[in-house]
Amino acid sequence: MRRNLVEVVPAITWPPGIVLHDYRPELAEAVHRLMELGYLEGGGRVPALDTWQQRFETDPEYDPSLCFIALDADGIVGVCQCWTSAYIKNLVVHPRAQGRGLGRALLLNAFNVFQQRHEGFVDLKVLEDNVRAQRLYESCGMYVVRREPVPA
Repeated sequence: MRRNLVEVVPAITWPPGIVLHDYRPELAEAVHRLMELGYLEGGGRVPALDTWQQRFETDPEYDPSLCFIALDADGIVGVCQCWTSAYIKNLVVHPRAQGRGLGRALLLNAFNVFQQRHEGFVDLKVLEDNVRAQRLYESCGMYVVRREPVPA
């Protein structure tokens, strides 16, 4: 899916009690746990912690300032991991924080950051059966640009 960044990005409303941080290696274990939880619900899988962290932190498109970590009083409740190519790799919200607008806020925040970097658009991939995520993305102005078969 794609979002044209020439268009105005709506104002962000962060849920009460949410603080946004950039990724730091000491957050890796908690971020990884949330990603595992998110993949259970949204489909797909995440490698083991050591493999995931090594791949993530050494990827040529890695920039810790493009991995947005949402925390509340109890810990990490949201992650929006982006690449320097204006690509959203992962967007995950903890079940206890879902339905409060956090996913939308993280997504709009990513759009704003990529606008400030003078990108023309931002892309992401979503599985066809992840209807909840598709609805979120569409509500934020994203649209389907290509469908790809999922390998069996």
